[in-house]
Amino acid sequence: MFWKVGLLSASDKGSRGEREDTSAQVIRELVEEELEGEIVEYRIVPDEKDEIQAALIEMADYFQADLILTTGGTGLGLRDVTPEATLMVSERVVPGMAEAMRSAAMQRTRRAMLFRGVVAIRANTLIINLPGDPKGVTEALMAIMDMIPSALLQVKGLGRDFDV
Repeated sequence: MFWKVGLLSASDKGSRGEREDTSAQVIRELVEEELEGEIVEYRIVPDEKDEIQAALIEMADYFQADLILTTGGTGLGLRDVTPEATLMVSERVVPGMAEAMRSAAMQRTRRAMLFRGVVAIRANTLIINLPGDPKGVTEALMAIMDMIPSALLQVKGLGRDFDV
């Protein structure tokens, strides 16, 4: 199945053109190769909760993305507000996927326990927060890649619900 994907980078420096968004390129490649999806909207916004929220809402509601992948803003810094912005625009959370990303990263480094990314649902859109660095993006996304299609089908009401 073809998936429409929104890609949102939260980065003060990236939004000012002071840093290349290498994580977004990694996400783009993984979406095309592993998920068979297409990026329908890509944005870089500063680490501002209201701007992140607005972009997520527009990608989900206007562009009707099946999946939104965010990168950046998931650490402990004062300006790292992507998880909070995501939760503000979402109706439900999917904690198991976020836990799986953290668990996989913990195999490499204990610092992964500081990753605060969440996975949540807004209407028919799955939103996944990813780390801001390319290596972390790959590790986190590949930890859950096999479950993303099933999750998307369920969010759309097209897949079988599973009781655990």
